[in-house]
Amino acid sequence: MPQTNDAVKIIDKMTRSDPLVEAMVAQASINALVAQLIYKARTSSGLTQKQLAELVGTKQPVIARLEDADYEGHSLSMLEKIARALNHRVVIDLIPTEHELHPVSKY
Repeated sequence: MPQTNDAVKIIDKMTRSDPLVEAMVAQASINALVAQLIYKARTSSGLTQKQLAELVGTKQPVIARLEDADYEGHSLSMLEKIARALNHRVVIDLIPTEHELHPVSKY
């Protein structure tokens, strides 16, 4: 196999060989995505963290934590409150992973 210096390919190879690392990377990706979505929705609405917090009924540090990619405490109820305050809606989808694309046999 040819060597690569592409970081994404290296990380992908490393995570695929260890299910625990793969799960940790997947969770970190979800946390980062949620934080980014909240930030983008808030800033595109022209609101500060404090203004959004007031609309949602919480404090500014809570919004700051939610916009932190390392934060792991996102809750669906808080996301729904934020979505309503920003005139958005939360959409959740379940999609099969690459490992689960084949139908499961029935017994």
